[in-house]
This record gives sequence, C-alpha cells and structure tokens, in this order.
Amino acid sequence: MNNIVLIGMPVSGKSTAGVLLAKTIGYGYIDSDLLIQNDRKALLCDIIDREGVQKFIELEERINSELWAERCVISTGGSVIYGDRAMVHLKAMGVVVYIKVSLLELERRLAGRDLFARGVVMRKRGTTLADLYNERTPLYERYADITVDCDNLSLDESVEEIIKAIRAKSSLL
Repeated sequence: MNNIVLIGMPVSGKSTAGVLLAKTIGYGYIDSDLLIQNDRKALLCDIIDREGVQKFIELEERINSELWAERCVISTGGSVIYGDRAMVHLKAMGVVVYIKVSLLELERRLAGRDLFARGVVMRKRGTTLADLYNERTPLYERYADITVDCDNLSLDESVEEIIKAIRAKSSLL
C-alpha cells in the first residue's frame, strides 16, 4: 500500500512532523494514539494506569493491526514496536520511517516533563529515559524501512529530510 508509517521514541516528532508531512505531500493523517484514546474514551496515561502496561500494549497492538488506510501518514505511539503483529501489518501497509533522535536530544526535549503523564509505556517503574531508549532503539531499527536522523533539525528540516529519504529509497513519492 501507499502509506507512510512513522515510528520512534516519545517526543521524536512523529505526531508534529506527521501532520506537516501529510499536508506537504497531500496525504491524509492518522495518529494511532488518538485512535487508542478514542477506543477507550480516556487519555493514554489513564488507560495505562487503569488497565496496566501489558493490557495497554495488547490494545495498541490490536488497534494498529486492524488499521486500514490509503495515502496516509500514520504516526504511531512509541511503544507500537512491542507488538510484532501490528508492525508486520503496518509494514505491509506502507513504508516505515524511523524518526531517530539521540538520547541527549530527547532529554533536552523532555526536560521537566513527566514521562508517565505523557502516556509513555514503561514496563517497569523506575525506568529511565536512557533505559527506554536502549530497549527500544534495536526494535525501531529492526522494523524501519528507512531511518531519518532528525537531531538538531527544525520541524521543516525534519519533514524535508523524511521526504528526501523516502524518495531515495522508495517509489512512494
């Protein structure tokens, strides 16, 4: 299919860049975190608190593996990579782009913010951002068709780099 699926760490820019990317290339836009919130009529952090991390991961996998779209940019939650069935489905739907941001840049962007309040899935309490980064990076790399390093780039520059990378490695655009 002809979709662009964005994966990456929390605050890597998946949602923000996703909206601008969709507008720039004339695609629709889907945020799978919003689909999850709509399904449960609650914020991500409240769903995780109420149902637990494992149930949330199962819900996220179900929502993403049942998703159907055409000519859309799809921004996923940072934990989507824990669901193999969802990732196989998303890869079949289009090109998967890993928006790579360094740990240092993520720490800067998250300074003073509570990860849990953002609805970030952490399998163990006390997990640090570095722990999460080290756990997830190999999974993002495994599932990515294209990796775009967005460190030190503005939003517009990030979108330009994503478009360039897709054009260089895919016939999609």
